[in-house]
Amino acid sequence: MSSSFVSFSSAADNNKQHILNLLSGIFVDSGTVLEIGSGSGQHAVFFSKALPHLTWIPADRAEYLDALRDNIAAHAVGNISLPICLDVGIRPWPVKPVKYVYAANVVHIMAEDQVPDFFRGVGEHTIPGAKLCLYGPYKYAGEFTTPSNARFDEWLKGRDAESGVRDFEWICELALENGFIFVEDFNMPANNQLLVFQKNYAIEA
Repeated sequence: MSSSFVSFSSAADNNKQHILNLLSGIFVDSGTVLEIGSGSGQHAVFFSKALPHLTWIPADRAEYLDALRDNIAAHAVGNISLPICLDVGIRPWPVKPVKYVYAANVVHIMAEDQVPDFFRGVGEHTIPGAKLCLYGPYKYAGEFTTPSNARFDEWLKGRDAESGVRDFEWICELALENGFIFVEDFNMPANNQLLVFQKNYAIEA
């Protein structure tokens, strides 16, 4: 499968079925999904094929967009839109309000000061009742869930001091500030979580 993608992530290939098993019960109604930080586009291709009632909008920063566009074009699926260029710190985002937002391995990669921008943008570009799903590792009460996640955090900070495994409580606080209530926390393989939030009110401009 990797040979058919211009860029390829083994991690994305390994976790896609586990994530799909949950998303199929969360993104139930027809609607549009904005995927932030689509990377190689492997999740977009796999999920859109399995969930034909959804329209999937892949999005990533400019430096990743060419490879993402090439991968989506090579795996043309009728319910995937053309990828869009999205920097969470530049508002407004180039997308109409959506029903679902999905991001895998994003909030620990971006700089810490961009995480509030992420949630602010999600709050501004979703409809009431929208659902947000975040996949990745988290700390709880300031503690890592496993030694391997602590080592991963060190590795992340070695690449970029502003990145790192985020506190679950901080993520829930930012979500709530932007109209999303915490719904569920699913344990996932490889010491990851899938956090689910739902928008319960509109954000005033």
